[in-house]
Amino acid sequence: MREQGERIQAEATSRAKDQFLAVLGHELRSPLAALSHASGALAKLDREPQHQNLIAILHRQTRFLARLVDDLLDVSRLDSGKVRLVTERVDLKEAVERCVASFRASGVLCDRVVTHDLGSAWIHADPTRLVQVITNLLENAAKFTTAGGRIHIAVGVESQEAVLRVRDDGRGIDAKTLPHIFDFFAQADDALDRSHGGLGIGLTIVRRLVEVHGGTVEASSAGLGHGSEFVVRLPSDRSPALSEPAAMVARPDAGQPLRVLVIEDYDDSREALELCLRMLGHDVASAASGERGVELAAQWQPHVGLVDIGLPGLDGYEVARRIRGSAIGKQMRLLAITGYGEPHMKRRALDAGFDDCLVKPVDPDRLEGMLSGAPRHAAVG
Repeated sequence: MREQGERIQAEATSRAKDQFLAVLGHELRSPLAALSHASGALAKLDREPQHQNLIAILHRQTRFLARLVDDLLDVSRLDSGKVRLVTERVDLKEAVERCVASFRASGVLCDRVVTHDLGSAWIHADPTRLVQVITNLLENAAKFTTAGGRIHIAVGVESQEAVLRVRDDGRGIDAKTLPHIFDFFAQADDALDRSHGGLGIGLTIVRRLVEVHGGTVEASSAGLGHGSEFVVRLPSDRSPALSEPAAMVARPDAGQPLRVLVIEDYDDSREALELCLRMLGHDVASAASGERGVELAAQWQPHVGLVDIGLPGLDGYEVARRIRGSAIGKQMRLLAITGYGEPHMKRRALDAGFDDCLVKPVDPDRLEGMLSGAPRHAAVG
């Protein structure tokens, strides 16, 4: 009886912790979203080179804070075994190429010499989680490699395994730290100046994600000053690839303005997103409540609705269901925006009628790309 009571208490404590972290993530992501939208709008509005540098700093640091929030929540999910994979056949080479291109575009690798030797290596994996593994390894290499340093990335198949190698000639790892490099909160540098930043959980997340994919990851280093290498091994998928279906409908021209409805109760985030969208040339209307948002959708007939999930009263799920049940809802593109990053939130959003679910803060470039493929319907009479 006592053991049962202790188990019930432990489960209640775990649920309370998960709920606290989910709420914490939401509360942190809302102001981060406002900062991200505002910096995106400023980038379009102010072309002064010195100001652009400051805006770029704001954007980079906002993304950094968002990554810290994601890492904290992922540690909790991985520790409790609550990460659910949505797997498909993926070429590890293509995933690495996309990550490297993204890093180059953001300027993270601009002062490092990056070389690569990439061959196709097909695996069965969750693409989002795979990108997370690659991103954390590249960030780790960039973090501990000084300007002018070299980073080498290799992908191939070895003994029925898809293998990713990320090697750098940076700071290296001392013999004392190396056995614990994947442990929670472990960092090769524990100096008080915290010059390298981070929480020391990125590599822990890499190991856990690789393991849930049935793979392994190992680190090696000849010591301080001699760089390091991380090697990920994943089961190779040698099944024949299915041919991609031909696109049935051409995407609409990206240059045309859209009517975009923003439904968001967090004032700063709503106003910054409105400004950002207007800077992109779109017509924008907004509502601070779900009820008003549904009314505006019927009256204004927008092409796209950006809807916050955590609305008071009529929440985002119900907003989507009501819009989908109306005449305009048959043609309107609905994108959920949420401060909650749990996987079940996206599934619930899709079930409610959303076309996609974006976690705050939404990258301005990603948002612009998604809007460029939105439908441009005729008004419903």
